[in-house]
Amino acid sequence: MNLKAYIPKSIKLRIKIIQRKRADRNIAFATFRTIESDFKYKITTEQEIKKGLFYENKIHNIKTAANKTERIIIQSGELFSFWKAVGIPNKKNNYKQGRNIVNGKVSAEIGGGLCQLSSIIYITSLKANLEIIERYNHSIDIYKEDERFTPLGADATVVYGYKDLRIKNKYSFPIRFSFTFVGTQIICHLESLENITEKRLDFIRDYRENCIDVTTTLDSNNHCISSYKTTE
Repeated sequence: MNLKAYIPKSIKLRIKIIQRKRADRNIAFATFRTIESDFKYKITTEQEIKKGLFYENKIHNIKTAANKTERIIIQSGELFSFWKAVGIPNKKNNYKQGRNIVNGKVSAEIGGGLCQLSSIIYITSLKANLEIIERYNHSIDIYKEDERFTPLGADATVVYGYKDLRIKNKYSFPIRFSFTFVGTQIICHLESLENITEKRLDFIRDYRENCIDVTTTLDSNNHCISSYKTTE
């Protein structure tokens, strides 16, 4: 008998959060700080926010989370945590119902759509050659090519309490993320006090039976492999 199947989701989440807090006790996380420095250098990524189910709510959720993220200054050696930045995805924190994709299935959840924000932060961090401490790709590729908001292999799915996006500032100066919204476009900026040489990214696909492996390279050097089941 699988006893875990009978444990309520709320209890499972509470256990995961407690485990996270214990594991995080000695980690230096970036926090909300007053912006005083002149972040004059930028590395930028632009994406389209595709129209679909709960589109207006998705825009609202992304802008709400982006506003919170912009207040985080990441000092040298500190970790940026997506969930510590944007907070619990609930109504109390001003998030609305949106589209989520879990195990290849579309569902409606409070805070849905935030994966596009975490993904654009991830790909911008790769360009800046930041240290990726924690990142998960979606397990199933459900998109057609014209439906993608980011290249296959460049996604970073987040699930509160379970999957986070964590990035370390390995540079000797502070950095921050900022965002611009123009029409249906979201633009992510990695701002820094000193110049960071931007890396060239490539996402190389290897097709196997019912699976795609995507190798991410930075200036032709292998960085990681993301594996996806296919729906066909």
